[in-house]
Order: sequence, then C-alpha cells, then structure tokens
Amino acid sequence: MTRITHLMGATAALFIAAGAGSALAAPTCGLNNGKKAEGEPILVGAVVGQTGPDDFSSSADAAAAYFKCVNENGGINGRPIEYLVEDDQWNPEVAAQVATKLVKDRQVVALVASGSFVEMGVNAKLYSDEGVMSMASACAVSECFESPNIVSTNEGPLPSTIGAAQWAVANLGTKNVVCIGLTIPSVGQYSCGWMEKYMQSKGLTGASVLLDPGAADMNAGFLEAVGSNPDTILVNLPAGMAAAFLQVVTESGARDQYKWISSTPLYDKDVPGLLGEAWWDVMYVNAELTPIDGTGPDATNWRAVMDKYASESDPRDTFSQAGYLSARFFTDAMLKLDPAKIDRATVTEAIRNIKNEKSDLLCGPYYVGHGDRHMPNHANVMMQLVKDGFKQVGECTDVDSAYLDPIRAQEKELGITSN
Repeated sequence: MTRITHLMGATAALFIAAGAGSALAAPTCGLNNGKKAEGEPILVGAVVGQTGPDDFSSSADAAAAYFKCVNENGGINGRPIEYLVEDDQWNPEVAAQVATKLVKDRQVVALVASGSFVEMGVNAKLYSDEGVMSMASACAVSECFESPNIVSTNEGPLPSTIGAAQWAVANLGTKNVVCIGLTIPSVGQYSCGWMEKYMQSKGLTGASVLLDPGAADMNAGFLEAVGSNPDTILVNLPAGMAAAFLQVVTESGARDQYKWISSTPLYDKDVPGLLGEAWWDVMYVNAELTPIDGTGPDATNWRAVMDKYASESDPRDTFSQAGYLSARFFTDAMLKLDPAKIDRATVTEAIRNIKNEKSDLLCGPYYVGHGDRHMPNHANVMMQLVKDGFKQVGECTDVDSAYLDPIRAQEKELGITSN
C-alpha cells in the first residue's frame, strides 16, 4: 500500500515551520569525517509492514538515510553498514520467513528500526534464541516491549493511548472513553485494554471497539463506538485506517457530539491536509517523541539527514524520528567496538550496555540493559491538529499506569536518570 496521502487521494498541507532552514544545515553522522567507508560491510537488518492495510515503514526509511550518512562519513571505523530491509506484508507467515532470512541466512549482527504490527509477535522468540538484538523504532505489539531481545525508541500504542486519555481527563473533562483499535490481540486488546484499566483506576469509564485490519468496516465500527455512549472517542489506528474512520465520522455529521483524541499515528505532517478543515482544532494527538518541528540538535539533524539522504516522499513523522534515533544510538554503540571484532555477540553486548542516552527528541533517557522487558520511552506530549500543522498543548508527561511498575523498578536498579 502507498503512503497515506495516496491512500486517501488528498493533497498534503504545508507543516508549520517543519524543516524550516533544515536544508541549509549540514547533517552530522557517526565519525563525521567526510570519508567514504570502504571496508568489509556490517550487515544490519530490519522488518517492516510496508504493503498491507497501511504502510508502516517510515522508521526504516529514516534509519536507511542515517546509515547512508554514516557510510559517507567514515562508517563504523572504516566499515560501511549494509542495511537490509524486508517487508512482512502484515502477514505472520511472511514475517517469520523474512526474519529467518535476515537472522539465519544473512547473519545480520542486529536489527535496527523495524516497524510492524505483526513481526515482533512472531519473531521475538527467534531473536532471543539466536542471540540477536532488535533496536526497533515503530513497535505496536506487546511482545516488542515484553521480550529480552527487543527494545524500541518509540513507546508503542499502550503508553500513547493511555497518555492521550490521561491528558483528556485532565484537560477536556473526559469521563467515558471508547478506544478504536485493531483485533490483533497484542495490539488492540493490549493498548485499548490498558487504557480501560487506566480509566477504571480513576473511577471513570473506558471501552474498546476493535476492527479487523484485513477487512475493517468503518461504518459498523463507528456505530458500535457510539453505542457505548462515550463523551470521548480515542482513535488508535494506523494513519491511513484512522483517516478512513474519520471520513465516516465526517459524513455522519456526528463529529461535534464527541471529543476527539488519538494515539501517535496521526502525528504526521501530511495529516492536517489529509483530514481537512473538519478536523482542525478538533483532534488532539499524542506524540511519543517530542514535536517534529523542534529546534534541538537531534530534531535539526534528523531533518537535515532526511533532506539530504532520504526521498522527499519519505514521511517526516514520529516513527521517522524514532528510526533516526535507533540508528544513531546503534551507530554510537558500534563506534566503541574494535572494527575487526564486530560480530553478533559483541554487537548484542554493546547494545545491552547502552545507558542514559539523551536526545531532545525524547522526553526521557534511552537505555537497554539485560532485563526481560524494555520500554525506555514512556513519557509523551500532546498536540492539537490545526490548520497548517500541529500546536503543542501538553508538555512531556510520564504515563500513569501500573503496567510500568516493573519498568520503573528496572530503571531504579540500573540507575537511570531523567532528562
């Protein structure tokens, strides 16, 4: 499937200030010495859900751009990164096949910036059994955060969904939320289900409507959502599917009967133009990383890397930010190794040793460690969709959920310090 702009046949609006001046900035990557790496390639993989109900590959697009920049600037102490990206087609069988190809046949030393609604659930055991780490960037399933060999720079739908509801309770007076998610058990039941638990913990009401990603009936989904008598509807869908659902709402004329919030997938510079005037000032979107028009060092460098090394059509969204960060953190860890002794074992240990990495793109520190689960990113911001882009309406806020209790215990044990 093509990008969401092609999916909906709409023209993208300009994003306020996004990338302003970034074309003038020179990207910095790796050794940043201007020398092309020509040594033995280091094989790194990724699995993305590119063709299927929606395109979920922007994280790997950004990582590919960063690795191109690294290779033009000395590589990993002289060795270039050969980046191998496979499409799981949103199909569990294909996801298993392509991961096996990367891990067993191509013998990649790690996976970086994977983004999928199915592959982590299928392949978590493979990664653990084979001793390979996946530094993912667009995780959507519970297995991505509850596996010893997967760690992601994005939060995933659970913190993003709870964060959106948490903000709405505090700022919109929300008392009854219905979450529109997917029937994939470790996606919809996982994220919408924990949102329900959050609402219940506050003496409020939460419900879920889960859609089949392969044959979603948006009209029926909306009618079911309305049937739970919510005051707030939380859209927790990939961007293309979310746009289709909101089109049904617009045509129904019922938009103004509810408050509207969304998890991160709608935080994309093309979305204001895609959804149109009907949703300006109405939709509030949770962002798993900091704003995409930020002016900090990583925000500026991410856009510069994308401008020089990525295609113009590659999204500049939260998952692109996350892919850039995974690639940068991976590169920084690799540069500490002897280039002659880089193999899966040394790379895995180097990744596990990542601790207290800071970035203006994140609300908190990034770390890995040796735990049996990983969710270093669990604070987020809220954005309001406006005419020409987005306006930030909520500062970095940690997610209020019992789900994070073991994560916080791990952070205390590791001595992780906040930004």
